[in-house]
Amino acid sequence: MVKSKAPNLRRLFVTAVKKRRKAVVEESACVACGCCVKVCRPGAIEVVRGTTARVNPQRCVGCGLCARECPASVITLQEVAP
Repeated sequence: MVKSKAPNLRRLFVTAVKKRRKAVVEESACVACGCCVKVCRPGAIEVVRGTTARVNPQRCVGCGLCARECPASVITLQEVAP
């Protein structure tokens, strides 16, 4: 097995790829349960006025955990320009 001279290269690549997607909430259909807030590691999602979840696109890393956990299936990941 060849040992890499850049052991963190894979981590950098994965992070760069994830930053090309951002979570988007269909606010009119959101039930404001907070499941997405609980799983969002960078803290990019908040429930606003108890009515809907809102994503801060600057903090979102595009991992998709929020979309997988959303019981109402109102969170999608959208491609953004790099």
